[in-house]
Amino acid sequence: MHILLLIILNTIALGSTQLKQGEKSIFISPVRIPVQLSANFGELRPDHYHSGLDLKTQGVTGKDIVATADGYISRIGVSPGGFGRALYMTHPSGFTTVYGHLDRFSPEIEEYVKSEQYAKKSFTISLFPEKDRFRFRQGELIAYSGNSGSSGGPHLHYEIRRTDGERPVNPLFFEFGTGDNINPVVEKLVIYPLGKNSEINGRNAAMTLNVAGGHGNYYLPAGREISISGPAGFGIRAFDLLNDSYNKCAVYSIELEIDSVRLFRYVMDSFSFSETRYINSHIDYETYIKDNVFIERVFRLPNDRLSVYKEVINRGIFNFKDSLTHSVRIKIADVHNNVSVLAFMVKPAVHSGIKRLHSEYDKVMPYNRSNTFSSDGISFSIPAGSLYDTLFFTYARENAREGMFSDIHIVHNRYTPLHRPGKLILKPSSVPKGKESKLLIANIGDNNRRTAIGTSWNGSSLEANISTLGAYFVAIDTVAPEISASGFTPGTDLRGRKSIRFRITDDFSGIKSYEPEIDGKWYLFEYDPKNNLLICDFDEDRIRKGAKHDLVLKVNDNRDNSNTYRCSFTW
Repeated sequence: MHILLLIILNTIALGSTQLKQGEKSIFISPVRIPVQLSANFGELRPDHYHSGLDLKTQGVTGKDIVATADGYISRIGVSPGGFGRALYMTHPSGFTTVYGHLDRFSPEIEEYVKSEQYAKKSFTISLFPEKDRFRFRQGELIAYSGNSGSSGGPHLHYEIRRTDGERPVNPLFFEFGTGDNINPVVEKLVIYPLGKNSEINGRNAAMTLNVAGGHGNYYLPAGREISISGPAGFGIRAFDLLNDSYNKCAVYSIELEIDSVRLFRYVMDSFSFSETRYINSHIDYETYIKDNVFIERVFRLPNDRLSVYKEVINRGIFNFKDSLTHSVRIKIADVHNNVSVLAFMVKPAVHSGIKRLHSEYDKVMPYNRSNTFSSDGISFSIPAGSLYDTLFFTYARENAREGMFSDIHIVHNRYTPLHRPGKLILKPSSVPKGKESKLLIANIGDNNRRTAIGTSWNGSSLEANISTLGAYFVAIDTVAPEISASGFTPGTDLRGRKSIRFRITDDFSGIKSYEPEIDGKWYLFEYDPKNNLLICDFDEDRIRKGAKHDLVLKVNDNRDNSNTYRCSFTW
């Protein structure tokens, strides 16, 4: 009985991490410099949660990256976006660690990757070496830190995943040199009316309030009283601060108590990649799109299926229908159990009798089934499960502008997220002869910014899968990408240089592919889309030194417009 009690207490202490005894200390730091974090696990990002930690590398690339435990390299990735250069290391403990945005790998891995890139004639590559090919002991060098892929600056992205299922877990459960004794910070409280006749201080509209306090204790400023009638939910703007870092990071847990009864508990301990897009349901998506501010709901929308909700009663929604004053406490904690509490009272309200009127809409789209809409020149459908709540769908159109091949179709608005893409079909008003393949669907946003969407032609109309609602039209792209040499001219003697660079840009549909050759053979060029660069490192094992060489570079965009650059050089 005593042993069983200890097991139960240990499970409670570890929450839902399900770590076994001793697992907390199996990993060391992946860097040989002091550990400083710029982002933590579960940080709120556009369309996804951050799945690991971002470790600072003192503002530079080239820092040693080491194996955090004994294991073998099970996967190697090289990509222009995402993690860029990345290593995946499998450990006998049942975990896999991920090291992303690397500059280069250890010499033996680097040579293996390069040989595979040449064999496959591709810079972008995903490799799964045999189990015993690259084994490392804890602390051994495996790579060097970088800024590759979609990284916004030099750092290391580090993850710990359960090998079975590839589910990331919070790396801060493990002890490898991080520390934190700072309470989370609470900035704003938002109150949402969730019934058609709900009122907050006499209005059927969301109310946003700045909060006062600090050092773990937060409250509403003096004179700010809250009265609510009907069903309502809460949201907060909060963040966590880490020792030795000014970066604002995500909080670990959020709890809602009303009258000492817990109605909602959110714990960012682990999640699956298949559910990460549900972040758009957890946050107030409209506020994020309008103001670039993350407000986290302390209630759950009907089709929000995040597994990080641990205890939820009535979706975290409370019906203020009596004449009592209610005590509300929102508790925010970080993974090191530093806690902040926002506490306030909600007074009873007498309903004003003003009925909420829905604005005009074209169709009701229930969240739990597939939905379609069609009108002249447009058809739109979304699969079941795409909406987080029932949508009162609106549609409008505007006349075509110069250079457009259809009217502008305003498909609801961009403030409503989709979990799965919807299919949009637009019929062009005219088709330039022989240019069907150059037509595409485009989105028009703020400041008339036009964004091309991946599009197919079905013989009479254009089809695209869209993940964002908003304004769409039919456009055309007949302009080839531009290519220019960076820092040298054709015919230049490049002896003594280690590399050459080309700038490649496309004005609309975007770069689709590039085909580089030196002396008639495929040659490895690294693509850096952040800076619109192709980088060619000279390799004397593959081209002869002290000789003249011919270079051909063909670049294609997503409407198959092509440009070819030719030059000679001596190296």
